[in-house]
Amino acid sequence: MKQLKVSGVIIAENNMGDYDKMVTLLTPNLGKISCSARGARRSKSLLLSGTQFLCFGDYQLFKGSDTYKINSCETIEMFYNIRTDLDKLTYASYITKIINDVTTENQNSYNTLKLFLNTLYAISETDKSLDMITSVFKLRLLKILGFAPNIKNCVCCKTEENITHFSIKDNGFKCVNCAKQDTGAIEMKEPTKNAIKYIMIADPKKIFGFTLSNECIKELELISNIYLNEKLEKEYKLEKLF
Repeated sequence: MKQLKVSGVIIAENNMGDYDKMVTLLTPNLGKISCSARGARRSKSLLLSGTQFLCFGDYQLFKGSDTYKINSCETIEMFYNIRTDLDKLTYASYITKIINDVTTENQNSYNTLKLFLNTLYAISETDKSLDMITSVFKLRLLKILGFAPNIKNCVCCKTEENITHFSIKDNGFKCVNCAKQDTGAIEMKEPTKNAIKYIMIADPKKIFGFTLSNECIKELELISNIYLNEKLEKEYKLEKLF
């Protein structure tokens, strides 16, 4: 068996037998991998905390012919504030479902993992709107996946003036005149437009470093929801955990 050391986040956990677990670990270089953790549910197990949902840590793995086994782990971040707040946990679980869908094994997931961790930190440690945080996450994730919208000018006539709408159909901004021919284009205010630009180009650690009015957050949420669902060809809904 080959021994590996990886960093990663637990994005799913399932019980096996009386005391074991099977977890899904998102790593930067191996992508999404399934790992067994023997005895992880025992109260005195050294794997108990490190194999919990959303735990970020360093993991010592043994790789067999087709499976991974967690031998030891060192916890880096547990995101405690998410675990003790039902709203935060609901939103964190929601973005984790999306992460699960867009990641696979043997995939370079460095940028996706970095975005995921930055988003979890924003949910856990800030008082920013959870709807705004998830909207930022979705748009930045789409950029990572190769679906960055055109934000430089109008996707039709190329003008940089009077940009007032976001076109789902044509993947980006439209001016007021071209938007008249696109019944599905979503009208947005200037701060919403600027926020989308910022999300696309900002340093990964600073993507949540802006504020919006509630009205603009609603616009950003609408755009990010429809754009994500369209590009991933799946409808994602925020669902209550209990």
